[in-house]
Amino acid sequence: MNIIAWVILGLLAGAIAKAIYPGYQAGGILGTILIGIVGAFVGGTLVTLLQTGSLQLTATSFSLPGLFVAVLGAIVAIWLWNLFTRRAV
Repeated sequence: MNIIAWVILGLLAGAIAKAIYPGYQAGGILGTILIGIVGAFVGGTLVTLLQTGSLQLTATSFSLPGLFVAVLGAIVAIWLWNLFTRRAV
């Protein structure tokens, strides 16, 4: 059941982050799920860093605050992805 919860959390967080972040983001449903799961790890790690002062790779839980943190982490992940894959015009 834990894997199914991660997929659902990733889908929700990725879809919300893609809707909030301006511009076009490539990727279909699988890309949305992956960016949401990455966002859960990025957000969980940043929250742990801010709360404890130590850098630990942690993820958020399947809850409303966890979804909020995962969406914020997914927005950061989308921004970093766009930063590194930006094409020169």
